[in-house]
Amino acid sequence: MDDLADFERTEATYGGSTKVVYRKGTGPGVVVMAEMPGITPTVADFARRVVDIGCTVVMPSLFGTDGAPLTNAALLKTIPRACVSNEFHALAVGKASPITIWLRSLAASLHEECGGPGVGAIGMCFTGGFALAMMVDDVVVAPVLSQPSLPIAIGAKRAADLGISASDLHIVKERVEAGCPVLGLRFTEDGAVGTRFDTLRRELGDGFIAVEIDSSPGNPHGFAKSAHSVVTTEVEETPGHPAYEAREQVLDFFRTRLGLV
Repeated sequence: MDDLADFERTEATYGGSTKVVYRKGTGPGVVVMAEMPGITPTVADFARRVVDIGCTVVMPSLFGTDGAPLTNAALLKTIPRACVSNEFHALAVGKASPITIWLRSLAASLHEECGGPGVGAIGMCFTGGFALAMMVDDVVVAPVLSQPSLPIAIGAKRAADLGISASDLHIVKERVEAGCPVLGLRFTEDGAVGTRFDTLRRELGDGFIAVEIDSSPGNPHGFAKSAHSVVTTEVEETPGHPAYEAREQVLDFFRTRLGLV
């Protein structure tokens, strides 16, 4: 367990919905959205690294038990609940999950408090595509999509879908063309990501920065075909390790885009 005692536990209410939010640090803001099954110790450790580069981090509690470790039992308990929640569009195509409206308000409030050129946002797994939906507001200047997994990649159409509407994608493309890049990370054999990186390349062109780690059979770093969590559980604290370098690239992206260099 991670008791998260070094984070300030607060609540945020937008649109009549109140959620627990964990906050730490000073400087420009970054919204860290947890992967399944929730704010695990490895997710919290990643958030601390973002704090260490000079950012204010907020971690909203969106599902699961805050601070609990990643276990198969936790996954089996949390994923079905999230899939049927009206806050997430687990299977719908061509639309953003309703929770992204709440997250956009959180990002706007964070920027108002912290200042700077804007805020960063990183989603992972179930939340992996949410930073793209949040880009419809120009307050989000450092969007990161780590192993984006919604809608669940059942069938070719869902596997390619970005989890946003056509009108929102139009706004995102305008922002990318105006100079706001999108950073995406995945393992090459991660079926949960589907073919979304192909869609992102097609739609965003050179504005999409893809970090793809080889997890094919016999890959030199021994990643399993099931490797999924790029910036958390798959990281070895060794410079040169692909997941370590991917995590460092995310931190550098935040430094650059948020004016910390």
